[in-house]
Amino acid sequence: MAAEGPQASRESKAQVRQMLIIGAVAAAGGIALGLIIDWFPVSASGEAKKIDRLWDVLLIASVPVFVLVQTVVLYSVWRFRMRPGEELMDGPPIHGNTRLEIVWTAIPAILLVGLCSYAYVVLHDIEKATAGAKLDVRVVGEQFTWTFYYPDQGGKEVSAHELYVPVDTQVKFTVQSKDVIHDFWVPAFREKIDAVPGINTSYGVHTTRIGDYPVVCAELCGLGHSTMRSTAHVLSKPDFDKWLADTRAKAAQAQ
Repeated sequence: MAAEGPQASRESKAQVRQMLIIGAVAAAGGIALGLIIDWFPVSASGEAKKIDRLWDVLLIASVPVFVLVQTVVLYSVWRFRMRPGEELMDGPPIHGNTRLEIVWTAIPAILLVGLCSYAYVVLHDIEKATAGAKLDVRVVGEQFTWTFYYPDQGGKEVSAHELYVPVDTQVKFTVQSKDVIHDFWVPAFREKIDAVPGINTSYGVHTTRIGDYPVVCAELCGLGHSTMRSTAHVLSKPDFDKWLADTRAKAAQAQ
């Protein structure tokens, strides 16, 4: 009996090593695959880069945890499965391991606190884009379209059904709704916010890339929800100034 104790201990350590090796290989492969996959559309704002980096950090932290749990579960199902003739047998009695319980409680707690703190820092940093905005755009959602309003002389506004903003500019979006809850989302900016009837919501972006990007509603708002789309045009500053001047001139002629 005395010889069975050391033998069982060696087998147990060997099993743990096998699980760790399998888990480490699977985790490395999972992280590499997750980082290779192009999850998001092209980024067109400074905030998008920070959000993409946060995504990568969360991916690197979460894949090993998922892989470790799945490795232990699958290994245990294979290694400790019931064999023929063992239907009425019970496993050996075991006692709790205080050190192990402390470890598997402390490590996830530290990991969660660290990730939540980093996410908060990113969110706080992103929200600062609103403070230094050079252009204010009022965004109004209604079933099932978007309208974008730009400041004009005398406190008036000019409107367009497609979004136009200049590149390399901090833009503040003040988002409103005429009817139900919508959600203003430009995937290339990586930010979105609800348009809620009766209140104003807002966020800011620093545009970084010239191009045309989809604008969608990310909140189920009725039968035409899937058609509530528009286009965000990020233009060079001279092109944006020309577009805004032309739009203001057309609005003045229409009055």
